[in-house]
Amino acid sequence: MEASAGLVAGSHNRNELVVIHGHEEPKPLKNLDGQVCEICGDDVGLTVDGDLFVACNECGFPVCRPCYEYERREGSQLCPQCKTRYKRLKGSPRVEGDEDEEDVDDIEHEFKIADEKNKHNHMAEAMLHGKMSYGRGPEDDDNAQFPPVIAGNRSRPVSGEFPISSHAYGDQMLSSSLHKRIHPYPVSEPGSARGDEKYEDGWKDRMDDWKLQQGNLGPEPDEDPDAVLLDEARQPLSRKVPIASSKINPYRMVIVARLVILGFFLRYRIINPVHDAIGLWLTSIICEIWFAFSWILDQFPKWFPIDRETYLDRLSVRYEREGEPNLLAPVDVFVSTVDPMKEPPLVTANTILSILSMDYPVDKISCYISDDGASMCTFEALSETAEFAKKWVPFCKKFNIEPRAPEMYFSEKIDYLKDKVQPTFVKERRAMKREYEEFKVRVNALVAKAQKVPPGGWIMQDGTPWPGNNTKDHPGMIQVFLGHSGGCDTDGNLLPRLVYVSREKRPGFAHHKKAGAMNALVRVSAVLTNAPFMLNLDCDHYINNSKAVREAMCFLMDPQTGKKVCYVQFPQRFDGIDRNDRYANRNTVFFDINMKGLDGIQGPVYVGTGCVFRRQALYGYSPPKGPKRPKMVSCDCCPCFGRRRKEKYAKDGANAESAMLQQAGMEDDKELLMSQMNFEKKFGQSSIFVTSTLMEEGGVPPSSSPAALLKEAIHVISCGYEDKTEWGTELGWIYGSITEDILTGFKMHCRGWRSIYCMPKRPAFKGTAPINLSDRLNQVLRWALGSIEIFFSPHCPAWYGYKGGNKLKWLERFAYVNTTVYPFTSLPLLAYCILPAICLLTDKFIMPPISTFAGLYFVALFSSIIATGLLELKWSGVSIEEWWRNEQFWVIGGVSAHLFAVIQGLLKVLAGIDTNFTVTSKAADDEEFGELYSFKWTTLLIPPTTILIINIVGVVAGISDAINNGYQSWGPLFGKLFFSFWVIVHLYPFLKGLMGRQNRTPTIVVIWSVLLASIFSLLWVRIDPFVMKAKGPDTKMCGINC
Repeated sequence: MEASAGLVAGSHNRNELVVIHGHEEPKPLKNLDGQVCEICGDDVGLTVDGDLFVACNECGFPVCRPCYEYERREGSQLCPQCKTRYKRLKGSPRVEGDEDEEDVDDIEHEFKIADEKNKHNHMAEAMLHGKMSYGRGPEDDDNAQFPPVIAGNRSRPVSGEFPISSHAYGDQMLSSSLHKRIHPYPVSEPGSARGDEKYEDGWKDRMDDWKLQQGNLGPEPDEDPDAVLLDEARQPLSRKVPIASSKINPYRMVIVARLVILGFFLRYRIINPVHDAIGLWLTSIICEIWFAFSWILDQFPKWFPIDRETYLDRLSVRYEREGEPNLLAPVDVFVSTVDPMKEPPLVTANTILSILSMDYPVDKISCYISDDGASMCTFEALSETAEFAKKWVPFCKKFNIEPRAPEMYFSEKIDYLKDKVQPTFVKERRAMKREYEEFKVRVNALVAKAQKVPPGGWIMQDGTPWPGNNTKDHPGMIQVFLGHSGGCDTDGNLLPRLVYVSREKRPGFAHHKKAGAMNALVRVSAVLTNAPFMLNLDCDHYINNSKAVREAMCFLMDPQTGKKVCYVQFPQRFDGIDRNDRYANRNTVFFDINMKGLDGIQGPVYVGTGCVFRRQALYGYSPPKGPKRPKMVSCDCCPCFGRRRKEKYAKDGANAESAMLQQAGMEDDKELLMSQMNFEKKFGQSSIFVTSTLMEEGGVPPSSSPAALLKEAIHVISCGYEDKTEWGTELGWIYGSITEDILTGFKMHCRGWRSIYCMPKRPAFKGTAPINLSDRLNQVLRWALGSIEIFFSPHCPAWYGYKGGNKLKWLERFAYVNTTVYPFTSLPLLAYCILPAICLLTDKFIMPPISTFAGLYFVALFSSIIATGLLELKWSGVSIEEWWRNEQFWVIGGVSAHLFAVIQGLLKVLAGIDTNFTVTSKAADDEEFGELYSFKWTTLLIPPTTILIINIVGVVAGISDAINNGYQSWGPLFGKLFFSFWVIVHLYPFLKGLMGRQNRTPTIVVIWSVLLASIFSLLWVRIDPFVMKAKGPDTKMCGINC
C-alpha cells in the first residue's frame, strides 16, 4: 500500500470509484522501471545480477518471479503465450521434470522441494482456485479435489471503467484485476509447526553442545549463553497467581455464612408480618428477596479470583531471536470516532500517536481509524497527525519515554529527567514540545473552521467536493496515510500503517451504529493487512504502557493455552477524575474485584475498549478441541455395580458411535463450512475476504496488488454488503443492543472460548470519563438500556447457549445474567428508598417489635455484610473509600438512570418506541475539574431529588412528632431514622452535585421536586393506604358494651 496515494471513494452497489489526489501535496514515489507482470499486475523485477527478469526465453512473455515459480510448482509449467515449458532459472527450486543443469550451482534450494504447504494457505488457495485460472493448461484436472467456491456475477469486483484521474496509481488500478492468483506464503507463519520445529532443532543442537562441555561435577566458569536462552525460552510466558489462602478462605467462609444468615433472616421476616401495615411489610419483603437474589448473582462469580503475571523477556527470547526473522504476530489496531465536536480530533490524534509509537515491530502494526461521521475535519486532522508522527515516533523510541501520547507526556508533573542520560535529551524535548504546540494550533484551527459549514458543503484543496458532505448519504472512503511507500520518519525508519476508513452510508439501510463500524473495520483490515490479532480502542483511550500489546501476546501466543483464548481484556483506567471520585468514575470495584473473579472461571466480559481479539474468534469459529479422555468402564464386581453401568453404556453405544461417524470426516469448523458451501451466506460476496478468513496465522497473499486490494476494501465497506449474511448475528460485533460489547463477548464464551484479564503494573490504557453529574448519569443510562435490550433479546444469558453442549460455565452464566438484570433492581430500590419517609409520615414501620432473639438476626446479618466487604477489600487491594463511593453511586444510578432505562426498554419492547444513542462527550473544561461543578439539565435528576426531599421532610416530621408525644415515642423512632439516614447518606454525592460550586440549583429542579414531594406527602397522609383500617364502632369512644 502506498501512503498518501490518494483518497479512494466509491460505492460497490452504484458501480462508482474515484481516486482523489489533489488533497495531499505531491510526494516523490518510487521509480518503477521494467515491465509489468501480465498475470498479477506487479512489476516484473530484476534478477540477482541486476538484469530484467525473463521467465520464458522463447517469447519473452512478461511474468514476475512469484508467478513464474507458482506456475512451475502448482500449474502446468507452461508459458501462457507460447506454451513452452518453463526452464529452471538460477535461484529457483527444482520441480519434477527439471533436467539436470550442471551450469547452475544452487544446491541450497534443493531441499525446498519437499516442503509441505501450510494447511491454511492450501485451503485459501482452494478458495480462489475457480477465479484464478489464467495461464492454466490441461493439467488443471490434477486439482480436482478443490471444491467449487464462490463464483458468479454477484461476486464480481467493481468494474474498472470509472473516472479516475491520470496518475501512476490510478493507471495501476485501471490495469490491475481484482481477482488475482494468490500464492501460498513462501515462509512459515509465526507460531506454525514448521517455524517451531526449525527453532526446536537449533536449540537441541546447542543444548547438546552445552552438555558436552560439562566434563566435571562443578559448573564451567563460562556458562553457555545459548543454553541459558534455551532454558528461558522453554519457560511459560505467563502464570496464574492464586490469591493467598489466608485471604481467600475466610472470604469464602463468610460468604457461605452470610448466605445461611440471609436465609434465616428472610424466614423470620416472612413469618412475622406487620398486621397494622401489611402493605408496607409486603413491599419490603419483595424488595429484600430481590436484593438477596441480586446479591447471589453478583457474589458467587467472585468465588475464584486470581491474579496473573507475564514474562516479556521470555516472549522476546522465544519470538525475537537476534539474527533471525521476528516472529511476533502482527496486530491491527481499531480506533472509532463519530462526531469531532464531541470527540475532539486532538484527543483522537493523541491516541493514534501513542499507537504508532508503541514498543512493537513497526512492520507488524496497522492502525485503522473509523470515521463514522464522514467528517472532513477528522480527515484533515488525521493528515496532520500522520505528518507529526514522523517526528514524534523516533523521539519516543530514542529516549524510551512513557506515556507516548504527547498531550499526557508534556502535561505530567513529574521529573522528566529521571533515568535520562543522553546529553541531547533536554534540547530535543524542548524542540519536540514546540513542534507539538504548533501541531495543536493547526488541529485547533481545523476544529474552529469546522464549526460553520459552508453553504455549498466542504471543498477539498483541489476543488473536489468532500464526498462526505451528506453524512447520511455518502460513498465509502479509504485513505492510506502511512504505509510501506512514503511512510518513513525523519530518521528514515519505516512507520506503522495508518489507514482512514469511512464506510458507505445510504438511506434505507441499517448501519448498526458502532457495532456496524467495527465490523466494517474487521473486513477492511482483513483485505489490506489481515493480522491474526486486533486491538480495539475508543478514540479517547491512549496507550499508557508502550508494551501493552506484548503483555497480551504473552497469553495469545502461548503455545500451550493461547489457541483457546479469544481475547485479552485490560482494565479501564482514567485521567482527569476529581480527587474524591465523587461519582465512582474509576469503577475500581468492578475492574479490580468482579473482573478478577471472572478470570478464575472462564474469563472477564468484554467491556468495549482496551481489548486484544483473536480474529478467528470474531469470525464465529470454535476453539480447537483437545483430546478427549476415554470413558471409564467399571468392572463386574458388586460394589461397582459394573453390569448396570455397562448396560447403560451399551444402550447409548449406538448414538455415540453414530456421533463419532458424523465427526470423522470433519476435522474442524472450517472444513465443515467448505463442504457445505456456506461462505457467501456467512461472510459475504468477497472471495478475497473469504480467503483471508481461512488464514489462521494472518497475512495477505504476496501477489495481490495494492490497487486491487483497495478496490476490494471499498467493496467490503459498502452498505449492502452484510445483507443476507451472518454479520452481527454470529460474526463480528453482535447487533441488537447499544452495548454491543457484552453480547460480543458472551457469544464467544458460549462457543467455548475463554478470555484473559491482564493487569500490568503500569496501566496499559487510559481514557477520559465524564465527571459531570448529568453526563455520568446519561452514560450509565446508555449502559443500562443496553442490558435491558439484551434481556429482551434472543441472546438473553438466562436461556441462550444451552444448545450444543452448554460450553458456558455456570458461574460465568451467573455473571452474564447479572449484567442484564441489574437495571431491574431500580424498581425495588426506588420503593425501598421511599419506605423510610412513608414510615416517618404515617408512624408505622415495616417490621414488628423486635425481640432479643430476633435482634440476633439483624446483628448477624449486618456483621456478615461488613465482614464480606472488608475481606473483599483485603484480597483485592481496593480502598474502603473507593468501595463506599461505588455503594453510593449504586443507589444514585439505581433510582435515576437504571429506572429510566427500564421504562425506555419496556416502551421499546411493548410499544416499539426506540431511543437514540448519544455519544458521551470527551471534551474537558479548561479549568481543572471545571466540568465537575457545571450543571446540565436532565430529567434523570428528578427522581433522586424527590427522594431526598421526601426523606428530609419525613425526618423533620418524625422528630417533631416525637418531641410532641414525649419520651416513649423515641424508641420506635430510632429504627425509622436509621433507615431514612441510610438513604440520605447514599444520596449525599448527588446532593453536592445538585448544588454545584455556588450552591445554586436550577429553579426547574427545585420546583418539580418540591411539588412532587408535597403532593405525594399530602396524598399519603390523606389516603394512608398501607395502614389496616378498623371496621365497626370505635370501642375506645363508646365502650365495649355499646
